[in-house]
Amino acid sequence: MRVVVFGANGRIGAAVVDELLRRHHTVRAVIRPGKQKPPIEKRLTTAMADVTDEDEVESVVRGADAVISAVGPTADSDPSMLVGAARALRRGLSAAGVSRLIVVGGAGSLEVRPGVQLLETRDFPTAWMPVALAHREALSVYRDEKQLDWTVVSPAAEVTAGARTGHYRAGGDGLLVDSQGRSHVSIPDFAVAVVDEVETPRHIRRRFTVATS
Repeated sequence: MRVVVFGANGRIGAAVVDELLRRHHTVRAVIRPGKQKPPIEKRLTTAMADVTDEDEVESVVRGADAVISAVGPTADSDPSMLVGAARALRRGLSAAGVSRLIVVGGAGSLEVRPGVQLLETRDFPTAWMPVALAHREALSVYRDEKQLDWTVVSPAAEVTAGARTGHYRAGGDGLLVDSQGRSHVSIPDFAVAVVDEVETPRHIRRRFTVATS
């Protein structure tokens, strides 16, 4: 498959690119203007584009079989860029005639119990709130989309470096925790879940979550 990956030089985006190449897909890695390009490898090309600009999105995704967005705000940028990216991706993919979109979302809007989201709990870090709220608003943008075959993949509460086991648990809108109450997933295994969804779509126009199995 020909897959375009936005945010390809971030931690999750880079792992997704590696997983796609591992499975012999052809990848276009898209990075922000001004960022260093990743090395060129077989089946990998790079491009620079602003994911919040629908015209640039349209140009860079044209001809793709699927698009993955693993973008997020930098330390010095406005978290609302996630909402701008959602709107630009919707319009840009539609204009380019690309229907399949997989988006890396946030964990904050996952429910810890019916009607209560993680970001609404007392111990949710204040510093994470702006990004969590932006991810939640972006999810609402996707949920209003009726034409694209979109999927939002929310990670566990903790996303850490670790080994690729190739195994994970998938859930719906509820936070997944282990027997000790911890919610976590390694970046490589999260990337496995994202690419599995590319190859075998199971959550069209839905959000699902991933945690360590």
